[in-house]
Amino acid sequence: MPLPSQPLRKLGFLTIGLFDEADPRRGHESTLEIIELGERLGFDSAWLRHRHLQYGISSPVAVLAAASQRTHRIELGTAVTPLGWENPLRLAEDLSTVDILSGGRLNPGVSVGPPMHYDQVKQALYPDTAASEDFGYDRVERLLDFVRGKPATDFSGVEGFEAFSDRVQPQSPGLGGRMWYGGGSLRSARWAGEHGMNLLTSSVVKAEESEDFAEIQLSHIRTFRAHHPDGDAARVSQGLVVIPTDSATREQRAKYEEYAAKRTPRTTTPQGPARMMFAPDLVGTSEELAERLYAHAAFREIDEVAFALPFTFDHEDYVQILTDLATRLGPALGWRRAG
Repeated sequence: MPLPSQPLRKLGFLTIGLFDEADPRRGHESTLEIIELGERLGFDSAWLRHRHLQYGISSPVAVLAAASQRTHRIELGTAVTPLGWENPLRLAEDLSTVDILSGGRLNPGVSVGPPMHYDQVKQALYPDTAASEDFGYDRVERLLDFVRGKPATDFSGVEGFEAFSDRVQPQSPGLGGRMWYGGGSLRSARWAGEHGMNLLTSSVVKAEESEDFAEIQLSHIRTFRAHHPDGDAARVSQGLVVIPTDSATREQRAKYEEYAAKRTPRTTTPQGPARMMFAPDLVGTSEELAERLYAHAAFREIDEVAFALPFTFDHEDYVQILTDLATRLGPALGWRRAG
């Protein structure tokens, strides 16, 4: 567990990449600039979320392909790709291609479950197979098999002038070991461990054994590692919204505190029939944030983080937050910048 004498090893950030419908290029460019800034600041990883039929990045893999050509070192991930929207065979091809282009820096994170608002979108997404689509763990297993080189067909060889492979091409060595599962339940944590994936702990979890968010997240980490072949060495990255204010203007601090205050009520008790718990947003100076993180039971169990940038802030806010994360909070947690 990372104590002051056992430093944070990897510092990453997560963004949704919002854009204006009237000028989508500007928003996508802003996201690419943020990733470039992250590399300059020494971050170990940058992660993108998916947003389908919304004004956020709908194709993170395509955006990360662009980012791979504008960066050289920083790892690039998805947190997470909802597989209900994807064909595992085609996604495996895209992931392998981008991993090759990036020089082996891709970290794909995935999750299961039906697409959001499935009843409204299923006719467009799966017009002929909506009732029979499987949105469970089998979909992840198919993706893992294809990425890890298992045959996708029983046909290979030469036909006329064309050569055919029975495996997804290109095959990218090492990608299979960089597949992450975004889990918010004990069942998901166990499944990810049993299948040798890495674990992205969610900022939204099921209140199964407790109604304390940190205790729930801790139980997921321990369950995952108890069932992973690598045991305590299995990789876990913690996801929380963390907003340092060291170099923020008065107006920015007020915005950040108002944002967190509006979202706080949902963090106090389980929400809805599924009893979902939301992580509180952390806002304050780096000294204050370091103290709160070291008091967090799940943080003390990990040495990698991917702190989430709030969805609705401006580009200048993200620059300030990332700069403080890398130059103030990271060092306060014992992290040393890459590069």
